[in-house]
Formats: sequence, C-alpha cells, structure tokens
Amino acid sequence: MYAIVEIAGQQFKVAKDQKVFVNRLSTEEGKNVDFDNVLLIGDGDNVTLGAPAIDGAQVSAKVLKHLKGDKVIVFKKKRRKGYRVKNGHRQALTEIVIESITASGAKKAAPKKETKKAEPKAEKAAPKATGKADDLKKIEGVGPKIASTLAEAGLATFADIAKSTPEAISEIIADVRGNHVTDTWPAQAKLAAEGKWDELKKWQDELDGGKA
Repeated sequence: MYAIVEIAGQQFKVAKDQKVFVNRLSTEEGKNVDFDNVLLIGDGDNVTLGAPAIDGAQVSAKVLKHLKGDKVIVFKKKRRKGYRVKNGHRQALTEIVIESITASGAKKAAPKKETKKAEPKAEKAAPKATGKADDLKKIEGVGPKIASTLAEAGLATFADIAKSTPEAISEIIADVRGNHVTDTWPAQAKLAAEGKWDELKKWQDELDGGKA
C-alpha cells in the first residue's frame, strides 16, 4: 500500500517503513505525528482518490530527528558595478519514518479502467490544497530572501506566519544573514491575514520609530 500525502506544504509518495525528509516540523524527536491531508491511496489494483483529500484517511509517522540540508551557495554579481554578494542557505529538515497508512472512511475512486487517468488529477490538486502565497515582504522586517526561505519551509501565507511562533521562525531563517527580530511577525501577519491594513500600517510606523 502506498499514499500520496501533503506534508509541510509538499507532496510525497510514501509507503510503510519508508524514511522521508520533509520541511521542518514542530513535533519533537521521538514523537508520533499524523497527516490527514491524504490525496490518494493505492493498494494493489485498487486506487482511492480524494477531492482533494480523502475523508477519514490518515498517514502516521514517527519523527526521527531534526537536521539541516546541504548548504546551497547563492552568488549575485552586477557587471561594472562592483556589486558582489555571496549567501549560503541550509534548509531546515525533519527526518520521519512512515508507520502506517489508514484508509478508513474513504470513498472509492472510479473503476480500474479509469485509474490511470485519475492519478495525474491527484497531483494537479496540490496547488488548491496549499493555497496562494502572500507577499510576506509586507511584514515589517521581512525581505525577499527571508520571504523565499519561509515559503520553502511551508510558511507561504500570512495565515501560516500567524499560526507560527517567533522561535520557530527564527530557527527557519537562522542561515539568512543579518540580525532579525521576529517577535512581532506572527501578530503582524495576523492583521494582514484579516485585512486590517490601516491598523498594520500604524503599528509598523511605530516599529520604525522605535516605539515598540
């Protein structure tokens, strides 16, 4: 049996006892974690397809360890400008092992003849599940590099940032150069997600002026 499941903003094809590296999870090492955004389950010739997720399906895993990926070097240069910038980035990752795949409560997909046509539709459903990314640079203190780093870690919208913590955000952007104070980012993101732009602008003006 195998499943296509969304974990931390990415899709993975997993099977029991398989080890997978995913974007950093908040779950502690040695703890179990469940993922219920299961898009497809295959068991032999039987395929169950979600719309986009399968009702009642679940993938259970155990967190083995938290680590960082290989360093990626980003070098920027402008001709005849004397401009050279070199940055390094290591993605925050979590290694998990798949312990079980449960399909209880799932509705069967179309008959076997239509199975091959149905599989690509599961992959196309991914953008609908992850949602449209927001312009995170509207948060005071977030630049293009930090915005892309957060998006790679699965925090691509204001709502994602609002649900996170300053400590978790600081860990994700640890390899981005500079001194970043993330204490107000979740609260700023909450105002942005709620569309309270005037209130957010007033607060950001106070932050710039050193009042908060």
